[in-house]
Amino acid sequence: MPTLVVIPGDGIGLEVIPAAVRVLQTAIPGLEIIEKEAGWGCFQKHGISVPADTLEAIRSVKAALFGAVSSPAYKVEGYRSAIITLRQELDLYANLRPVHSLPRVSPRPGVDLIIVRENTEGLYAGRERRDGDTAIAERVITREASRHIAEKTFQLARSLHRRRVTIVHKANILPITDGLFRDTVRAVGAAFIAAHGLFVEIDELLVDVAAYRLAAEPESLDMIVTTNLFGDILSDEAAAWGGGMGLAPSINLGDSLTLAEPVHGSAPDIAGKGIANPIASILSAALLARHAWDLPDVASAIEKSVEACLNQGIGATPRAALLPGETERITRAVIDHLK
Repeated sequence: MPTLVVIPGDGIGLEVIPAAVRVLQTAIPGLEIIEKEAGWGCFQKHGISVPADTLEAIRSVKAALFGAVSSPAYKVEGYRSAIITLRQELDLYANLRPVHSLPRVSPRPGVDLIIVRENTEGLYAGRERRDGDTAIAERVITREASRHIAEKTFQLARSLHRRRVTIVHKANILPITDGLFRDTVRAVGAAFIAAHGLFVEIDELLVDVAAYRLAAEPESLDMIVTTNLFGDILSDEAAAWGGGMGLAPSINLGDSLTLAEPVHGSAPDIAGKGIANPIASILSAALLARHAWDLPDVASAIEKSVEACLNQGIGATPRAALLPGETERITRAVIDHLK
């Protein structure tokens, strides 16, 4: 029976993550839960954003569901981003963001794409320094990390029945770093296709062209693989086609570990009011079923239940019009459709 580490985090994470857990426990009777801490509130209590026992629990059970966390907008001595810590300490080197049109909330039908983002290096490697009035950040691209993300991307393309992988880069301006990334992904992809007899097309776009395509014709894109910062920005842009950041799910993948997380923030302005929409957390839980436990039927059942609720207008209400009890109403409706 699967076991899941649950990290509610801060703000509305304390409301939407328990909602997603209830949905998972309905879909997977007997699912075991281990609750752990991480985030800004954890740092304020314990002086560390991700305690060692949280990392150890995830390594032990292999799967985690991580909620929204707050972060200070200024440098706090000793504080390190919880999600970056989790990704780097657990070698969760791939971030998967599916985007597809949802009933009532998506501004356009027919969008169905996946963005795979390298998760451990690039400008997020944390190599920053100050020299007087000059601040410098180093962008780190390695062949090893590029190979890892390429292998994961083409494994996903095979299992998810994708037909085109687009490498997004800026090698015309950054020929050494992005050139290494592009060339490594191309070589790994070609070898994977040959070894497995796949029919998967490989193409490439400059990041600015990819941003335009995502805004103007998202239906033309199937699966994108890109570097850390580009992936962060493009996946947030693409989320508009799935109903916005507040409904966007994601999952972080390593070789044996998985950590799912809704994309939205901790929303302190509405925390504790019972009005936060749990759909992003519920869809992230569905990604766990598919990618952590190889339960595609469970994942599809959860996703179809969410779509059924949205078709009924449940979960599709604009945030400004939400009333207390909305979190519970949506959660119960998804569970009812699962039964």
